[in-house]
Amino acid sequence: MPVRAVLVWLLLLVLAILNGAFREAVLNPALGPQMGHVVSTLLLSGLIVAVAGMTVPWIAPVTSRAALAVGILWMALTLAFEFGAGHWLFHKSLAELVYDYDLTRGRIWPLVLVVTLLSPVLVGKWRHLWP
Repeated sequence: MPVRAVLVWLLLLVLAILNGAFREAVLNPALGPQMGHVVSTLLLSGLIVAVAGMTVPWIAPVTSRAALAVGILWMALTLAFEFGAGHWLFHKSLAELVYDYDLTRGRIWPLVLVVTLLSPVLVGKWRHLWP
């Protein structure tokens, strides 16, 4: 199960990168950076739920607790990539990295983390994978 969960997370990573490129190339110029951020965040959240819907049965968590473990793994990998790659590859400061977490500034990125965490459990419940 963990290998399958990581493989699916790699797919989510590719989708997130493509979503970011779409935000920068299309959404931000058309809508402005703030609305582009919001639309991009909602789009990525929808993609995560869709991918979870298609792949959670394949990952095959045997209980809702195992599905939550998948969500925790996905969220941890997301945070590790965001802060690791953000710092080491893109040379962003900690202030730049945490900016998208500031709800008081209309930054709703934490929604992606919540969706990432909960989507395996919710999909499993919707698809009646466990008694």
